[in-house]
Amino acid sequence: MGWFRALSPNIDKSRNPPEYRSMNPAENNSESELSGTIIGAAMKVHRTLRPGLDEKLYENALVIELRKQGHVVEQQREFDVRYDGHLIGILIPDLIVDERVVADPKVVTEFNDAHISQMLGYLSITGLSLALLLNFKHASLQIKRVSRRD
Repeated sequence: MGWFRALSPNIDKSRNPPEYRSMNPAENNSESELSGTIIGAAMKVHRTLRPGLDEKLYENALVIELRKQGHVVEQQREFDVRYDGHLIGILIPDLIVDERVVADPKVVTEFNDAHISQMLGYLSITGLSLALLLNFKHASLQIKRVSRRD
């Protein structure tokens, strides 16, 4: 398996992800533009709702905002997790935008290694290569990009 790094997607409609494809520059640019759009939508939600609400409320508002802009947003999509050919559980990322980026709204004091590891796990199971952690707790929206590279 390849390596992962934290910085600052190609999904079929079934619960199982497609084969992972290496990103080419066009996909990279497209993901960059999409991540900017997601961040802009999150900033609008944050400005409107302000800090202090439950994580699920920000998630639902972000879905509304992204769909208003014409994006396909899947909420709580289930992915099978297999080990040695056996189903061992289900992974459920908060949001998948345009079948390319995982977006995970949070309300936490600060991002930690567990959040990064969770996103790397999501990327591994979904076959996507970019996740955005969005923290709505503070006066300014906090953003962490997490990417997967093979």
